[in-house]
Amino acid sequence: MRTTLPDRPGSLAVLADECGRAGVNILGLQVFPGGGQVTDELVLSTPDDWDDERLAALLGRAGGENVNAQRCTEEALSDQPTRYVQAARAVLAQPASFPDVVAHLFDADIAPASDVHDVMEMSVADVLVQIRRVAPFTATEHARGAAMAELVSDVLGRERPAFSPSGGRRMGSGATPTYAVRGSRVVAMADGTTVGLAVVHPPEDENDVVRAIDIDVDAAWQRRGIGTRLLGDSARLARRLGAEEVILTTAHDNRAVLPMVLAAGMRGRIRMAGETLTVRIAVRELKPLAE
Repeated sequence: MRTTLPDRPGSLAVLADECGRAGVNILGLQVFPGGGQVTDELVLSTPDDWDDERLAALLGRAGGENVNAQRCTEEALSDQPTRYVQAARAVLAQPASFPDVVAHLFDADIAPASDVHDVMEMSVADVLVQIRRVAPFTATEHARGAAMAELVSDVLGRERPAFSPSGGRRMGSGATPTYAVRGSRVVAMADGTTVGLAVVHPPEDENDVVRAIDIDVDAAWQRRGIGTRLLGDSARLARRLGAEEVILTTAHDNRAVLPMVLAAGMRGRIRMAGETLTVRIAVRELKPLAE
């Protein structure tokens, strides 16, 4: 649970006393000060018949405001500094996992229960990563997120050649993919076989300037720059078709997305919400793909 309390001596004592009287055990506590109030994150063990409303009433009696409750994950019971170290190790080992790792780190991997939610934005090179959750992010968490993003940017800066498109180099199979536009599709071919496909979908209405794009690369041909080339060509094709922005939607743990957008050299926004990762890229300044 999260709640804000007045930043004065004794506030936590009142909260602990109310929990004790109600038979609620405090298993974990994080304190985020700022702005004359303190945001407290508590991991609570309650009797089986308690619900969110009863918990909110309990914290309200203790002077808590802006109460938010959700069922905690196993990670919430872990030592928080250890979670941050583990997260840093995960992104150092696999920088492309950053959106998924950081979403789980800030408990933002659960789909918001309502339309009211907060957004944290972190910049990795030219890509803006967004995560969302119901409980507002604190200034401390924003600082931690920015530090994690700087770490990933540094790692990617050193490893940028590994994320470059394949260009014209020959693949291990002995074939060099060729690319062709067929209507609203961009097709990657090798030895007469389709190894990758990007589809630019029609707008939802005639005035819509956003086009959805689906990209699929054969498993045997992944990590060779084909997805990056398809992204760039399909984005320019969408521009030729009148789009000002393209959008891709994939699973939250798709680790190919971040390096693909970075390697394509385009500015994008990657948003995490629930189990879904959404990428939005402005294409209005791109040179349209030639006929």
